Amino acid sequence: MPDRCAPRPRLVLASASPRRRELLAQIGIVPDAVTPADIDETPQAGELPRPYAGRLSEHKCRAVAQDAGEGAVVLAADTVVAVGRRILDKPADEAEARGHLRLLSGRRHTVITGIAAIRCADGRAWARLVSTQVRFKRLSDAEITAYLASEEWRGKAGGYAIQGRAARFVPWIGGSYSNIVGLPLTETAGMLEAAGYSEGHSEGYVP
Repeated sequence: MPDRCAPRPRLVLASASPRRRELLAQIGIVPDAVTPADIDETPQAGELPRPYAGRLSEHKCRAVAQDAGEGAVVLAADTVVAVGRRILDKPADEAEARGHLRLLSGRRHTVITGIAAIRCADGRAWARLVSTQVRFKRLSDAEITAYLASEEWRGKAGGYAIQGRAARFVPWIGGSYSNIVGLPLTETAGMLEAAGYSEGHSEGYVP
């Protein structure tokens, strides 16, 4: 249980994702600063989706915590879309995005988010992995082409955004919806509370 009398920590979000800021704001949490981590996100040889998501989120958190200052709590996350053992990263171009959507069509896949936090005052760290199952309906070539034309696939793991037009492709999910968007809110809120940062602490970051 955090000490309510202690000075509040600064919350530093180690992510450039506007979706993660929107999700945090949804539960009343606004970062004091946004400092994206500059790390190599290339999967290691043979690396599986869950270890990959966990490694990146923790690496991002540690990288930003080095310069965040003693009074900060750093929060980082990394979201991975996986079909079995295969990681579907952010597509580099439309052709790769089309390939992702064809692979996802008519089958289940898993969205995994690694979340990590460090309390810089004492270096204590927290980390979790959260998984959600997602089923896509079978997509026609016309549906895939129309979705690609929307440009919504750009910068999205797996080549889609469930909070946008791709919602029409998803008849069923098993688990956290916010995890698919990019940040599992129940688990994130609990982690920040453990680190001494809770709802309504900050007036927040202004881009």
